[in-house]
Amino acid sequence: MNFNSLQSLHQTLLKLGCKTQHCDRFYRSLFRVVPPIETTDERFPKAFRDALPELYQNLSEVLTVVDSQQGDEKDSLKLLFSLADGHTIESVLLPREGVCVSCQVGCAVGCLFCMTGQSGLIRQLTDLEIVAQAIEAKRRRPETRKVVFMGMGEPSHNLKNVMSAITFLGTYSQIPHKNLVLSTVGDQRVFDAINASVVKPALAISLHTTVEAKRKKLLPRAGKITIESLIEQAESYARATGYPTQYQWTLMDGVNDGDDEVSNIISLLSGHYAMMNFIPVNSVDNRSFIRPSEARRKAMAQALKKAYIVAKFRHSAAQDVEGGCGQLRSRHIKNESLVRFPKDVGIPVDDALIFGKGERDDQ
Repeated sequence: MNFNSLQSLHQTLLKLGCKTQHCDRFYRSLFRVVPPIETTDERFPKAFRDALPELYQNLSEVLTVVDSQQGDEKDSLKLLFSLADGHTIESVLLPREGVCVSCQVGCAVGCLFCMTGQSGLIRQLTDLEIVAQAIEAKRRRPETRKVVFMGMGEPSHNLKNVMSAITFLGTYSQIPHKNLVLSTVGDQRVFDAINASVVKPALAISLHTTVEAKRKKLLPRAGKITIESLIEQAESYARATGYPTQYQWTLMDGVNDGDDEVSNIISLLSGHYAMMNFIPVNSVDNRSFIRPSEARRKAMAQALKKAYIVAKFRHSAAQDVEGGCGQLRSRHIKNESLVRFPKDVGIPVDDALIFGKGERDDQ
């Protein structure tokens, strides 16, 4: 019995004699929506019941917890998973019944302030590997009611598997669609996908600056979409779904905390169904970014609030346990191999050569 994707898992269930109702109940049981299925439950085909122990064993091996670290904030827990091929990814159990999941091993965008971006993209996660992180969160904390795609990786670069995972979660986990949050640096294909999807996730945009040239430097391999178009399409989606767009802004002293940025934010977001999340930058090895003073942070938020724009300060997921931007993983992984993207990851093939840590020229 071997499966590494939701499709291959489904095919396995069909081969074991399961009908639609059997598959649906099994999937719901994984999220504890219904009780676990027992080998004695005669409502299920005998071949399926006989295979249940092996089925559960194989699912448990999709990813394995190899490290965890409790945060200072109550209910904040960082998990480091090992995948079947030995690569590692991070998830974070968040306060207020949430979990932050990864969608790639590494990341291709190369954000200058992000630890994950320094290692490059190693490989895509399958939809099953993404969903398995949420299943583990539900196992540890049955009250989990929110899944945010804000961990390692850029969802638009693994869009097929991310949308498959979102559809699966929205169908079987009983997590409200508005609590499935897709976070992206922005790509036209993301908007095409979420607008066409039956399951409508909430949208978070990693903006970080309102200046095009500066954004290209901070996010070297972000999608080729202008800030104006990004915000316009996000606003259209927010109005259509009734979910406010969450704009993420990693605050860096002397980089994106100036009055010009505040003025531009007000100009771009006034009247929009949106909110701004200010996240003080993490300390990242070999990078000189530091956080603005508390007084400056408060002044920025106050200026937005005066313009009737919701502004909040947040720590990145499990920042206090080295959980943001691949920092916990970096303690375990010192070197990653050179890889090329598959053609369907959502970026031009010419941009596909990504160097592992220690093998890339400083950019």
